[in-house]
Amino acid sequence: MSEPNTLRINDVDYVRADSIKEAEGDIKIVVLDRGFVYVGHVSFDGDFVVVHDARNIRYWGTTKGLGELVNGPLQKTIIDAVGVVKAPLRALISIIDVDQSKWK
Repeated sequence: MSEPNTLRINDVDYVRADSIKEAEGDIKIVVLDRGFVYVGHVSFDGDFVVVHDARNIRYWGTTKGLGELVNGPLQKTIIDAVGVVKAPLRALISIIDVDQSKWK
């Protein structure tokens, strides 16, 4: 008999932790037009940049600009989880490499 992939309790489905696929792509800070800044696993899909496990950096909390966040969020940084962000490449302003271990 095989092991179940999901378990339902009170009408909520739970999945096995080892069945969840890790997001592909390196973690990066993505700056979009209109002031939107996200951090997450970045990939490209045709004419779109896709940020998986995206978090919106609502308030940087820096004194020397966005580059301070390369080594992870600061004490005053405010971040909101948003899931997956898909934006057209024409909206992409810049992509900033970060220390992967500080943004996990």
